[in-house]
Amino acid sequence: MELYNKYFMKQKMMRTLLKTLVIILIFSIYFQGLRVLALTFVNVLAACIVEFIFEKKINKKTKISEAAIVTAILYTFTLPVSLPFWISIVGIIVGIFFGKMVFGGFGRNIFNPALVGRAFIYINFPQQLTIFWNETAKLGDFPGGFTKWIYPILDQNTAATPMIDYKASGVLPKLQDLLIGDISGVIGETSKILIIILAIYLVYKKVASWEIMVGSAIGFTALSYILIALGFEEVMNPLYGMLVGGFLLGTCFMATDPISAAKTPTGKWLYGIIVGIVTVIIRSFALFAGGMMFAILIGNTFAPIIDYTVKYFKSRKKEVKA
Repeated sequence: MELYNKYFMKQKMMRTLLKTLVIILIFSIYFQGLRVLALTFVNVLAACIVEFIFEKKINKKTKISEAAIVTAILYTFTLPVSLPFWISIVGIIVGIFFGKMVFGGFGRNIFNPALVGRAFIYINFPQQLTIFWNETAKLGDFPGGFTKWIYPILDQNTAATPMIDYKASGVLPKLQDLLIGDISGVIGETSKILIIILAIYLVYKKVASWEIMVGSAIGFTALSYILIALGFEEVMNPLYGMLVGGFLLGTCFMATDPISAAKTPTGKWLYGIIVGIVTVIIRSFALFAGGMMFAILIGNTFAPIIDYTVKYFKSRKKEVKA
């Protein structure tokens, strides 16, 4: 513990977030195998090394933010369990360095660093990120992945993730399977019920913004129903849409990042709505099966503009009243 305190900054908010991420990690190991733990470990190690070197050389500090651990775990949750370790390490290095440290370190980044890393490898290694998926344990198969390194790769001709299946054939899994989490997908696509419960806990602890979460759901649902009413068959029913892919994980744990998200009360609503709307557009009309990652990064781009605009109109309103 002394060694840990020597090299890491204590961040109360990050520690609260870490507790919830560890719970998701345990469930992910059960469903997908011990390789989840190994992948998480190498990503956390790489993230801490990169941040330590940067802080020591540039900011003349010798402590790593606990946010680096959070970033590495969230990044891991966006990956398929079979991803080669070296590709995973490349991604987290890019995410920490170009998504965070080049802006000056903790608290100064514009974009969510976990998603910067994921976007980089998604674009450069599309096959490894979109083609190879593995079977998962079922809820009653205890001890499940706790005694397996990894489950077999799915037959690419007959099965894939729910998002890819829907894109290809319009077929959706059972609602029960989506809620429980025993479906193929990225590591963090575990039990949706669990994610919702942990999101409520984060809101209770004032670690995550409920305005952003609800705003994302409103934007996603509203545009989905509008497009469905206009006859666009490629648009998924919003209830299923929020349960497949990374929508819930992204909304609750990444879009709510206090550094890269909007910070004004009104801005949080607008930011969340933008994330939800962009997710529907990308999923429905782009080549990508998912869209949450790019939607959040686009939301990050607009967050400072949203806050500036909200503050501007608020100050103008006060001047008019005066």
